[in-house]
Amino acid sequence: MPQLTYAEIARIEERRLALGTAAVVACAEPIAGGWMAFDGEGSWGNFAVGLGLDGPVSSEELDRLVAFYTTRGAEPQIQVCPFAHESLVRGLAERGFVLREFENVLAREIAPDEDLRALLTHGGPDGLEIVRVDPADEGQVRAFIEVSTSGFRPEGEPITPALFDVTRRLVAHPGCDSYLALVHGEPAGGGCVEVSGEGAALFGASVLPRFRERGIQQALIVRRLERLRERGCHLACISATPGIPTERNAMRLGFFMAYSKGVFMRRSENSQPST
Repeated sequence: MPQLTYAEIARIEERRLALGTAAVVACAEPIAGGWMAFDGEGSWGNFAVGLGLDGPVSSEELDRLVAFYTTRGAEPQIQVCPFAHESLVRGLAERGFVLREFENVLAREIAPDEDLRALLTHGGPDGLEIVRVDPADEGQVRAFIEVSTSGFRPEGEPITPALFDVTRRLVAHPGCDSYLALVHGEPAGGGCVEVSGEGAALFGASVLPRFRERGIQQALIVRRLERLRERGCHLACISATPGIPTERNAMRLGFFMAYSKGVFMRRSENSQPST
């Protein structure tokens, strides 16, 4: 069993996500203990998170949330933690928000003396090398962005300028480390790890289709866990859509299900869907 309760893990991770997103998007405002963020059409940074963890959420705050997005022509979207005050879900329902999807948050404690490499029973494919991305190396950064975002857009579809820009800012953020997986020197996958306050998370990982099912994603997870241990972290989180390979790989490497949260949205005639 974890040393922290599930509610404590949720508070740490939701606040990390709120602060980390606010730090890299074009526009963000604090609200009801969390943050609402907007970064333009095609960016993953268009959502609110962390609301209601400190108590009731007022009608005025929820009206401000809706206005923040609708005045920018965006679809209001909010991630709701199961430990948020009940007034949040009630107020969202009154404003026409509906449940869009679920997201699972997995957590793992990191022991200072744990042999993390021993978790990789197969070791990955021949020629695998995982390198830390140098934010000053433009070629390396572009290769990382191309492969790490590949799983978040239809195969063959070019990366949008908004997605490229927000990921570029993420790579440059001092609290974030990005890793590029190479197979015989060819970019095959990538992923990020971030530390913010008490929280730390692995996120934004993808492996190109032709390199999948060869242990690369698990190797990326382990390398990022090692980085968190180097930085003195004792807890790591990963968020994933229920049932996808990321969730299965994380659980094979010692992550456990900490909580599940709902993603709520409110459509309007003039809004652009979030991606």
